[in-house]
Amino acid sequence: MQLDETDRKLLTLLTDNARVPVATLARKLGLARTTVQARLERLEESGAIAGYTLRLGEVVRPRIRATVLVSIELRSGPAVLQRLKTLSAVETVHTCSGRVDLIVQVAADSTSELDETLDLIGETRGVKGSESLIHLATKLDRARA
Repeated sequence: MQLDETDRKLLTLLTDNARVPVATLARKLGLARTTVQARLERLEESGAIAGYTLRLGEVVRPRIRATVLVSIELRSGPAVLQRLKTLSAVETVHTCSGRVDLIVQVAADSTSELDETLDLIGETRGVKGSESLIHLATKLDRARA
C-alpha cells in the first residue's frame, strides 16, 4: 500500500495522540470527517495501522530501565528466548547483528528486582555473557507504540 502525504500527516497526528476525535483530525487536515474516517478504515485494513495502544507516562512506569546485551551459544536461541519470556521484568527481546545476539529491554521497580533479573538472565542455560546498560534519563522518545 502506498501512503500519500495526507496519510502520513494523519498517522503523525495519531502517533501524537491516538484518542483524537475524527472531527478534530478532519479539521487539522482540512478534510471532511467522512473522508478521514474512510482513510482510517483503509489504513487499518491494509495493516498500516495495526492497532491503538496506551503508552504509560513516567508517573506509572517502572522507575529503573535497562538494556541488556546478551551473547548466546550456537543454537541455544529458542531455549534462551523461552526462559526470557518467563521473566516478568523482561519487556522486549530483539535479535540483532553484531557482537551480541540479543537486545533485551528490562524494567524493574527497584534495584534489587533489576539485580535479580540480571542474575537470572546471566544464569540462563545457553547465555555466554551479558552487558547491562542502565537507562538514566530519556532525552528523546519517538517510539511509535
